[in-house]
Amino acid sequence: MSELSTAASVRFASHLLDARKVTFSRAVLPLTTDEHVVSVRRMVRERALAIKLSLVDQTKLVTAASELARNTIKYGGGGEVHIRELDDGLSRAVQLMFADDGPGIADVELALTDGYTTGGGLGLGLSGARRLVDEFDIDTRPGEGTVVSIVKWKR
Repeated sequence: MSELSTAASVRFASHLLDARKVTFSRAVLPLTTDEHVVSVRRMVRERALAIKLSLVDQTKLVTAASELARNTIKYGGGGEVHIRELDDGLSRAVQLMFADDGPGIADVELALTDGYTTGGGLGLGLSGARRLVDEFDIDTRPGEGTVVSIVKWKR
């Protein structure tokens, strides 16, 4: 996967970036191997600690990140994750955007249904990730790719 093509996926999903929130830091990590999933989990935990998320919220965010990173590799053919710390003036958050140039999700509503799977798993990846975070958005286009954005706010 080229940087240019994944950047195109993020660009078509630019509406998932909220201009009202101030970004404190950013990182972009590749997602093509299991080692990359481990790196994402570590980086997300570090960012969650930096904004002082509770242990429960750290665990929720890292779990959601792990599920979405694996989906990016398995179903999207690999991609990248953009990690940002946000501040809206009242609270801080971690935003993760998982981008791939895969086939896209044909039926998002069905894909978000508990138990639905195309890969033989439990079918709880997308729906489970959605339940674990405060904000969850998907932008997917057949033949162009998918971007999933999640945000977890400090309470």
